[in-house]
Amino acid sequence: MIKISIDLIMTVLLPISMAFILTGQTAHEWIGTAMFVMFITHNVLNFKWYRNLRKGKYTAFRIFQTVVNFSVFVCMIGLMISGIMMSRHAFAFLSISGGMSFARELHMLASYWGFICMSAHVGLHWNMMMMMMRKALRVTRPSVIRKVILQLISVLIAAYGVYSFIEHDITSYLFLRTKFISFKFEQFLVLFFADHLAMMGLCICIAYYTAKGMQRVSSRERRRLKK
Repeated sequence: MIKISIDLIMTVLLPISMAFILTGQTAHEWIGTAMFVMFITHNVLNFKWYRNLRKGKYTAFRIFQTVVNFSVFVCMIGLMISGIMMSRHAFAFLSISGGMSFARELHMLASYWGFICMSAHVGLHWNMMMMMMRKALRVTRPSVIRKVILQLISVLIAAYGVYSFIEHDITSYLFLRTKFISFKFEQFLVLFFADHLAMMGLCICIAYYTAKGMQRVSSRERRRLKK
C-alpha cells in the first residue's frame, strides 16, 4: 500500500511539475524536491528488486521492465543534479553559479524523458493499481459492459494524448531540437494538465499493452516447451 501510494502521489505531482512556468519557480523546486525524496523512498522500499537482478531468467517482459526502471532512475538523478545547480530557492544556500547552460539542457532532457519513462513505469504496474481500485470500490464481479467502456475511455485518452504530444512538440524537447520550452500562456491551467494527463495516459497504455503482449508470448512459449 505504501509503495503504490508513493507511486500515485508521484504520478499526480508529475504533470504539476511540468507546469513550472504556470505554477511558479518556488513551487516547482519544492515539488521536484518532494518527488525526489519519494523516489528515494520508493527505491529503498523496493531494494529487494535490485538484489534479485542477477537471479532468474530474463524474459522479454523482464528486460522491458528493467530498462524502464533504470531509465526512470537515470532521469531522476539527472533532474536532481540539474535542479540543484539551477535552484534559486530550495538549494540556494549551495550558491552554485557555473554550468547553467549544461544544467538547463540536462534538466530539459531528464524532464521529458522522465515524464515518458515514469508514465511507462506506472503502465507496468497498472494491473496492480486496477486491482486496488476494484477492491476499494468493492467491485467483485466481472462485467463485459464495464470492460468495453473502460477500453473505449482508454482509446479516447490515448488519441487525445497523441494530439497533445504533437501539439506541444514534445519530440523537440526529447532530442534537444530546441533548447527553450514554449508555453502557451493563454492556455488555461486545467487544459495544460488535461493535455499532460492525456500524454501520460498514452504512455501508460503503450507500456501496459506492450507488457501484456510480451507476457502472453512468454506464456505461450512456456506451454509449447512443456508439450
